[in-house]
Amino acid sequence: MSAEIDEGFYSRQLYVLGHDAMRRMGTARVLVAGMGGLGVEIAKNVILSGVESVTVQDEGDTVWTDLSSQFFLKESHLGRNRAECCIQQLRDLNPRVCVSAHTGPLDHDLLRRFQVVVLTRSSLDDQKRFGDFCHAQGIRFVVADTKGLCGQLFCDFGEEFEPVAAAALSSVPKTKTTDVNKWQDNPGVVLCAGDHRFPDDAVVSFSEVQGMTELNGLGPVKIKNLSDSSFSIGDTSAFSEYKCGGMATEIKQPLKFKPLSDALLDHQTLIINGYGTVTRHRTLHLAFQALHGFVASQRRLPLPHSDADADALVAMVRELNEVARLEQLDEFAVRSLAYTARGDLAPVNAFIGGLAAQEVIKACSRKFIPLQQWLYCDAFECLPENGNQQAERSSSTDGTRYDGQTAVFGSAFQEKLAKQKYFLVRLGWISRQGAPSKQCARVDKMLCPGVGAGAIGCELLKNFALMGLGASEDGHITVTDMDRIEKSNLNRQFLFRSQDIGEPKSKTAAKAVGEINPQMNITAHQNRLDPDSEDVYDYHFFTGLDGVAAALDNIDARVYLNDRCVQHRKPMLEGGTEGSMGHTLVVVPHMTKSYGKATKSPTEDIPLCTIKYFPSRIEHTLQWARNQFEGHFKQNPENMNLFLNDVEFVDRTLSHGDAEALEVLEGVWNCLEVMTAGGKRPTSWEDCVTWARSEWETLFNHKICQLLHNVFPDKATDPDLSSWSGTEKKPHPLTFNPNNTTHMDYVVAAANLYAQIYGLEGTRDRTSITQILDHLVVPPFVSTSSIKIDLTKKEEEEEEKECDDYEKARLKELKELLSLPSVRASALQMHPTDFEKVKQVCWETSAANAAETTDRLAARVQNISSDDDQNFHMDYITAASNLRAENYGITPVD
Repeated sequence: MSAEIDEGFYSRQLYVLGHDAMRRMGTARVLVAGMGGLGVEIAKNVILSGVESVTVQDEGDTVWTDLSSQFFLKESHLGRNRAECCIQQLRDLNPRVCVSAHTGPLDHDLLRRFQVVVLTRSSLDDQKRFGDFCHAQGIRFVVADTKGLCGQLFCDFGEEFEPVAAAALSSVPKTKTTDVNKWQDNPGVVLCAGDHRFPDDAVVSFSEVQGMTELNGLGPVKIKNLSDSSFSIGDTSAFSEYKCGGMATEIKQPLKFKPLSDALLDHQTLIINGYGTVTRHRTLHLAFQALHGFVASQRRLPLPHSDADADALVAMVRELNEVARLEQLDEFAVRSLAYTARGDLAPVNAFIGGLAAQEVIKACSRKFIPLQQWLYCDAFECLPENGNQQAERSSSTDGTRYDGQTAVFGSAFQEKLAKQKYFLVRLGWISRQGAPSKQCARVDKMLCPGVGAGAIGCELLKNFALMGLGASEDGHITVTDMDRIEKSNLNRQFLFRSQDIGEPKSKTAAKAVGEINPQMNITAHQNRLDPDSEDVYDYHFFTGLDGVAAALDNIDARVYLNDRCVQHRKPMLEGGTEGSMGHTLVVVPHMTKSYGKATKSPTEDIPLCTIKYFPSRIEHTLQWARNQFEGHFKQNPENMNLFLNDVEFVDRTLSHGDAEALEVLEGVWNCLEVMTAGGKRPTSWEDCVTWARSEWETLFNHKICQLLHNVFPDKATDPDLSSWSGTEKKPHPLTFNPNNTTHMDYVVAAANLYAQIYGLEGTRDRTSITQILDHLVVPPFVSTSSIKIDLTKKEEEEEEKECDDYEKARLKELKELLSLPSVRASALQMHPTDFEKVKQVCWETSAANAAETTDRLAARVQNISSDDDQNFHMDYITAASNLRAENYGITPVD
């Protein structure tokens, strides 16, 4: 990858990794050995992640069992080298990465060319030999393997691997960075902005501290946790007085790894990934070693469901345990491994391949804590309860693309799978039309399930095709997605290519999986799944299904789909991801727990008065900026269009209550009346710049001055008044400076967004914008005693319900004005702007959890192509949020 990061392609990944980590990845060369189903999963994910180069190595030829999980191989490739057959499709995934194939054997000279080496389909002898070499040479070494329903992963990142602490990403495991709010003398006590607990006895460094600047150059400091949001740092009594701001970042110690040959004998390097699984994982550690021994002696894997081969493997594990001395062996796990080892299952390869690729990303980026060092997982619960007695003894040499799967489950199961009818569901945004801007600090949009060809949807469809789900005349898959393909989708929705940009996701995905498995019976829709589409997805549709697979990112959406599935007694399989985290859930109506009532999102829990007047964290200013975006560029234009198209709009708005009606109707009137007459409707680009500059002054100067005047009229400028109370920070007004980049960022973004909603043409030319600003006269602040500041939630709620006499008179005047036929006749249609989905991830990530942020917010933008980094959405949010943060002494973010 070149030094210049393609932010349009890597935008989602950049939010998780950051630019520095991406640049480190851009210099990494990776070798992936073995191009079966597991190897191609790892290669696919690593190529999409954006390393410098990937070399795929395989000496073997394509066989029938490969088609069960290797999505780039076709029947026409049988008998041909696996690496050569899939090299072009791997290159097409990401033209920014150099991808090459090597069909010769592995040797030391080849391995020396890489920073990271990944082995799949390798013998234990090769793992030891190449593992020792890589450890000695400082090459990061990863081993990944799958056998039927079981997977294995190993990492060796050398003698000294230093993870890079990540500022402003508190979700990074064992790496915390947080705002500093308060200090005491002896010991010095740090109060964090929210819950940000460091590991016990962590070592941190400080930066951006204002006042107590001695800490910024102090170097690493060992801390002692006092609570989830505070820690002590020793004696600070001789330091300067703390004022505000600051970051505390954990200093990570280098990690030391053992080479594979040593780690094989050390059970301390075995990660236990579930309660009560110690015996299972330790047994599997021996069972995989025994399996290598079985293959070496028999020149084959155990036969499917062969009791004789299972007995032999159990005996070999017992022999190994004479050295390991485990107190207990899980012989069920050993037998299950033997029965299914010939299987090659797409879902298992996808899971282990995803984990392995993530470890490669850690090795290349030095971001996040790597696996130390062995990990095992299994899905033996997929086997029949009485196991081998009911399992069909089917060999894997039938000569079908499902051989790798029938080796585990048998042909009868495969036939049943092919007859399944499934509905694949994901999520899109729907606006709540006419929602008043006052409500946008809570939740101003309704999330409804759309369906299926996003990041997780692509993975599900790929696995369905490899599994043969619905791949018969009696089977069927329906996928619906209202969205179209955008550039940023290509980084993770691997069924799409650059030539597909602008095409419907569902249609393109259906075509792509048809190429993976021509037997697929799939129909693509472009509908939303919501109450308006219940005439399509009705009783007959649901009753004809065997199940629903969903990748939803919001509780409201899950509740809606859950209710439909429970109503029609259909199982729902649901999953989601956020950054490097993920979750899955199975809902079987009337058997398992299902989603109850929708719960409020974390952003709803922030009181409106905090957002409006008392922000103390960057999350508050991000939410505030988001509210500003919604009010100016979406809700006001939408309300204007409703006024034009609905003669009952005014009367219906008045029924919502005076305070709410006044805000909505005032916004409509401002959209109608031109700026020269006192309104806010521009007639030229110059008017848009004028509005943006005036809005800057109003938001970041006048309203702050008014707040100070209302709360402390006699002490508004007292520098010693550092906060209102507790963690509430005292703001200070800003003075506009055209030479300040952030100041101009706001004006440029706001003016262009304002021009767009009125159908006017804008520009990024800052020189011409500055020339317009030079001729503007901005009125100075004048305090107004009639303006009321709601300092508490109770006051806020009372203010929402009541209007004073002046406001009631104004409301009456607006009703009369908007009832005039001439006003409606002269009005023009506006162009509301939907906040695009990739930006939604950024502002909400800090407040959302993994179950609520999967492939988040699939917005269908009306006027601007979604995920367009040139459309001013993120420019506006970043500038507005950071200016608001500057008002309150909060550390800004990028």
